[in-house]
Amino acid sequence: MLLAGAPHGFSTRDGVRRGTEGAEAPIVRLKQVHSAKVVTVSSALLWPEGSPPEADAMVSDRAGLRLGIVTADCAPVLFADFNAGVVGAAHAGWRGAVDGVLGNTVAAMESLGAQSKNIVAVIGPCIAQENYEVDGPFRERFGDADSRHFAPGQPGHWQFDLPGFVAARLRQVGLAKIHDLARDTYAEESCFYSYRRATHRGEDTGGRQISLIGLEI
Repeated sequence: MLLAGAPHGFSTRDGVRRGTEGAEAPIVRLKQVHSAKVVTVSSALLWPEGSPPEADAMVSDRAGLRLGIVTADCAPVLFADFNAGVVGAAHAGWRGAVDGVLGNTVAAMESLGAQSKNIVAVIGPCIAQENYEVDGPFRERFGDADSRHFAPGQPGHWQFDLPGFVAARLRQVGLAKIHDLARDTYAEESCFYSYRRATHRGEDTGGRQISLIGLEI
C-alpha cells in the first residue's frame, strides 16, 4: 500500500471503528462545496467548532491530527510525501477535478516542502464507470483530450470514468505513484453510501463515508 507509514483509512457506511488506523487523533474537517480551494492546516483548533472554512482539500505538515474528507460517490484522494513529512486529503468530484482541486492540493503540499516526484496518492471508494451515466451537456464540459474517460451508453448518454479521470489529473501534475482502490460506492451497497443510488431509489441521500490521513507523532 502506497500510504503505509502514514496513519490513514477509508471508512465504510458503518463509520470509523475504534482501533482504525488514524482514528484516535483529532479529526479536522471542512465545509465541502465542490470547489478547487485547498486549506493548509497547522492545528486541530485552526477554526472554531461548527464553522469550518469552505474548501475541498487540506494539506498539513503537523503530526497528531487527521485530515478528514467525506464522500458518497465523489472520489476521496489521500496524499503523502514521506520524505518531506507532508500529507493531504482531497474531495474530488467531477467538478472539483475539472476545476483543479487535485493540482492545487499538490501545489499546497509543495509549498510545505513536498516534491511531486515523491508524492504518493490513493483514490478511495467512489462511483465506478458502469454506474455513472451522464448526459450530453455533461459530456460537453470536457475536451477531446478527455474522451477516453467516456464510454458510449444509452442514446445521448455516456458512462463517465471518474477514478480514471482523477488518476489522469494526478499524472498531469507530476505524480507517478498512484493507486486506485477500485471500490464502487454505487454497486457495493452493503459497504458504502451512494448519493446517486439513494437518489435513484428516492431514499435519504445524507449518508457519507470519511477518509482520513495524518502524520505519526
